[in-house]
Amino acid sequence: MRTWTPPVIPALPGEGTVPKLFNTATGRLEHPAMSDDKALLYVCGITPYDATHLGHAFTYLAFDIMQRAWRDAGIETVYAQNITDIDDPLLERANATGVDWRHLADDQIGLFRSDMHRMGMIPPEHYIAVTEHIDEIAQAVLELRERGLAYTVPTEDALHAGSEDLYFDSAAAERDSQWRLGDVAPYDRALMLELSAERGGDPERAGKRGPLDPLLWRVARAGEPSWESPVGIGRPGWHIECSVIATAALGGVFTVQGGGSDLIFPHHEFTAAHATALTGTPLAHAYCHAGLVGYHGHKMSKSRGNLVFVSKLLDGGACPSAIRLGLLAHHYRSEWEWHDGDLETATRRLEAWRAGLERTGSDPASAETVLQQLRAALANDLDTTVMLATLDAALDRGVDDPALIKDAVLALLGVEL
Repeated sequence: MRTWTPPVIPALPGEGTVPKLFNTATGRLEHPAMSDDKALLYVCGITPYDATHLGHAFTYLAFDIMQRAWRDAGIETVYAQNITDIDDPLLERANATGVDWRHLADDQIGLFRSDMHRMGMIPPEHYIAVTEHIDEIAQAVLELRERGLAYTVPTEDALHAGSEDLYFDSAAAERDSQWRLGDVAPYDRALMLELSAERGGDPERAGKRGPLDPLLWRVARAGEPSWESPVGIGRPGWHIECSVIATAALGGVFTVQGGGSDLIFPHHEFTAAHATALTGTPLAHAYCHAGLVGYHGHKMSKSRGNLVFVSKLLDGGACPSAIRLGLLAHHYRSEWEWHDGDLETATRRLEAWRAGLERTGSDPASAETVLQQLRAALANDLDTTVMLATLDAALDRGVDDPALIKDAVLALLGVEL
């Protein structure tokens, strides 16, 4: 799948420090292990409808900043991202609007690419749609079934008589692999059951061996797209898609699996479970998650409809750098709410910084010292809030090397002064 043109990232003098990152799976700040001195990053992509809202942008900006930190520390990065271009929510939206699901997906993927390019996001080297890997995903499901890690569940509404959905046997996987339930998600079972019901699982479905067991392969239903495969005519479940795409693109074990915090369970838990069962090794060294963004008192979500779209802000005249500053004013792991005045506040900050580059005075701040401070904050779990405060103070005084600060802000924050 085609990505977008990468942004310009200026080279800075010296090198930054490899960042410590908060690993959800361990609850600690860590230096995730590299692979052959490369940082390998997989971030779950969009389901292509209602893209791109500020919740999406906040997540992808977090991992854009992560890559900038690694690159500034002299580490080569390899970035992979999927597109969930076949899924129940996409089909439901297509049916509700009378649009072919493929056309809806294509339009939204194109809009997402445009938004990411305009926002100056680093593109993935591997940008992969689920529909491009159906055969590989089906083969992985077949392997799990043959190894006794998948089982069938009676399916009354199957298009073809006798066809049955396939589910992952979590208990068998815990016996036969390194994975244990809770390896990624530090939650108790009651919360897991609640989140499974809210986030695409079906804990109440009759016939399952365990209520948390996730769907691997959904056999064909009337009116739904489906593919021929060695496990029957149908389409893949959500988690197995990312397991196969991530390991095909990056191998195992890669550096960081990333996404929004709403993906911790069940998605990242069972993505790791499937990958571990298939490969014999864990999926990633660290699991990093961005906080969720609210609007009008609730988490920004498609189902609620309280979305603020990046394209509408940009088309309305908003500066991409101002939008980035509005998001970067919050630590990437924080839960927070976007307010209508936030863009104006960020725009004023951007204008103040630009004016500060022109400021002359008798006691300018040392640009080299400011760069060291920015790098130190970036190395501490990507603390952009400290970086912004550092720049506020320095540019209020003026700096002795405006060109260096301009390059540093663009390279480390993706903000153009």
